[in-house]
Amino acid sequence: MQQPQYGPQYGHGYAFPHPPPPDPPELPEGASPYPGWPAWYGPAAMGLGLGASFVLIVIFGIIAGIVGGHPHTSSPAFVQIATLVQDAVFVGAALVLAARTARPRTWQFGLGGARFWSTIGWMALAYVGFVIFEIVYSAAIKPSGKQNIVQELGARHSTLALVTGAVLVIVIAPVAEEFFFRGFFYRSLRTRMGVVPSAVIVGVVFGAIHYDSPKTALILPVLGVLGFIFCLVYERTGTLFSTIGLHAINNSLAYGVETHRGGVAAIVLAVLLSGCLVAARTLPSRVPRSRRAALAA
Repeated sequence: MQQPQYGPQYGHGYAFPHPPPPDPPELPEGASPYPGWPAWYGPAAMGLGLGASFVLIVIFGIIAGIVGGHPHTSSPAFVQIATLVQDAVFVGAALVLAARTARPRTWQFGLGGARFWSTIGWMALAYVGFVIFEIVYSAAIKPSGKQNIVQELGARHSTLALVTGAVLVIVIAPVAEEFFFRGFFYRSLRTRMGVVPSAVIVGVVFGAIHYDSPKTALILPVLGVLGFIFCLVYERTGTLFSTIGLHAINNSLAYGVETHRGGVAAIVLAVLLSGCLVAARTLPSRVPRSRRAALAA
């Protein structure tokens, strides 16, 4: 009879003759791989994020006014910092509420691997569908307004603002918004609702949160449909990196066109997509055993 092999040379110590359990652990067949966040967590996090970001941005504006001698709330630097604060607050709100159920882990928010070519296929199909919808909608409604985020960020006035604005729009915003809207808000609704109603709710909120002025009201349905499609892609691929990539691609196209500096947008996008690929291969995923076997095939 072969004796058990002990020692660090076999990957574990003398006190632990067996390898440690996987992290995250394997699930029983048919068990949900997602945390059981209550459905009210998503709306609550939205309210918490809006309230906290408003207070912090007001405080920051007062401090900037005192230090600078006059208000700077319309300056590109203020807008970029305020946008960064808002993104960070929404991520923090999601983490705070998620921690009420269990210790937050990356896989709980969909930050894990998936089948590469299948994911790419669903991403391509979804984005082509969105572009077709956008073309048809624009031809029928003819919305005249557009978001002026590039102007607010000062991306056309200095190289520094162009680069920092690109990082904010193409990297930070997609990561933070997908983490909150798809990784947390949508996932919390899915504990009580089906795919379509959850995606519709998140899509509507996603579009509404981008409201800028009455002139841009007609483009909000386009953003709402984009948010809805992102939910379907996330549901189908099982990884948040798919929607982060799509979100970044969409933002980079708009940023490059508006600034007439597509090269900068392309470089920042390439960095973001490379980071998604590396993270998808290194972060742990938690999926049912049957699907885990399919992903490894």
